Amino acid sequence: MSTILVIAEKEIREGLRNRWVLATTLLLATLALSLTFLGSAPTGNVGASPLDVVIVSLSSLSVFLVPLIALLISHDAVVGEMERGTMLLLLSYPVRRWQVIVGKFIGHLAILGFSTLVGYGCAALALAFTGGDIGRESWAAFASLIGSSVLLGAVFVAIGYLVSALVGERGTAGGVAIGIWLVFVLVYDMALLGLLVVDQGRTVTGGMLNALLLMNPTDAYRLINLGSGSAGAISGMGGVADIATLVPAALLAALLAWALVPLAAAIFVFSRREL
Repeated sequence: MSTILVIAEKEIREGLRNRWVLATTLLLATLALSLTFLGSAPTGNVGASPLDVVIVSLSSLSVFLVPLIALLISHDAVVGEMERGTMLLLLSYPVRRWQVIVGKFIGHLAILGFSTLVGYGCAALALAFTGGDIGRESWAAFASLIGSSVLLGAVFVAIGYLVSALVGERGTAGGVAIGIWLVFVLVYDMALLGLLVVDQGRTVTGGMLNALLLMNPTDAYRLINLGSGSAGAISGMGGVADIATLVPAALLAALLAWALVPLAAAIFVFSRREL
């Protein structure tokens, strides 16, 4: 365990040295504060609390931004170190390959978790200090937003590791990572929407829609944060959530599986890769 923590600490120090921690924290905080002060204007019209509107705005932002940040910090975790020759040096110490992957994963997840907590936390503190009327349910939904955003980041960090363990060049890993981001964040949902419009409920049943939504981690994330309560009414996702009938526990389990399966695959591929 101490070996894994040492590698995780190394990744955190590298993140601090190359300004990844500072850049992601400032980016998330700036966008969150902008959405807080500009996006909460329509609360008087929809009858929702300011924090509910912020949750909807931040959830929509996180679907695009968190996967991209996670892939950017993880796509060269293996192949980048192999190109620089530092992986051979690292493995010359008494450390196993799975410990390298798990240690890097913990380090990168800590960076992403810190940036998300501080960045989005600034938005919540700003609302609290401006005296908005915020109920306990809204605060619970905001805490769920932060936790699920970190879990969404873990999914794409793990996918980035799998890509990094499979390819032979850092540039290839970057191109594949961007392609994966486009598929999960943009292409998949557009294709699913087109299918539902064309089908008109003739073939796609509720159970099939559940399976299709769980096949994309960003859709599971959307349903967790936008599928119920005030956020569901504001975002328009409440209707989709009612048809899909996926409970939050199933959605969280799906996100957890999306994080663990690629991570296990990355460990398997890296353990058999020639250096």
